[in-house]
Amino acid sequence: MSRVLAATLRLGLAAAVALPLAAACQPVQRPDGGQGPIAVGATAPAVSATDHNGQTIDLAALRGKPVLVYFYPKDGTPGCTKEACAIRDIWSRFEAAGVVVLGVSSDDANSHADFAKEHSLPFSLIADTDLTWAKAFGVESSFKVIHRTSFLIDSEGKVAKIYVDVDPGVHAEEVLADVASLSG
Repeated sequence: MSRVLAATLRLGLAAAVALPLAAACQPVQRPDGGQGPIAVGATAPAVSATDHNGQTIDLAALRGKPVLVYFYPKDGTPGCTKEACAIRDIWSRFEAAGVVVLGVSSDDANSHADFAKEHSLPFSLIADTDLTWAKAFGVESSFKVIHRTSFLIDSEGKVAKIYVDVDPGVHAEEVLADVASLSG
């Protein structure tokens, strides 16, 4: 096979793989018609679900308190475990600040219950198996993967801060600093 033909085939194969992959990684349209994550200043979506303890969590009913909704890809993976445990390790500070923490992934309630028990997580984990929350917040990709993104919602139910490409090791401290600035 000639070098030109081989190069053309490699280029064609690369394009055949890269173009659909790039398209699939684009944000999916949200139920409100927007695309990508909801914006700072927007009212948090009116979503509800059952957490890993069987408790109904209605986001709108949490008005009056700051809420951290943190989306993560998968229970038990290194980054997700690090992020959850970092919040757990300074949980008393979250409680003192009155912050409600909701971890959200597409894992089912049994997976969440196991994950929470294994790591002694003191906050609710939402089983977003149908991706209702991910779609409403605009963090679902075409591959049905939830992007590691967090939303700090103020006591009035508005998005105060969005954290994209979260560093799991420092995220908990970042959030607490931002909560302090909300009330300060």
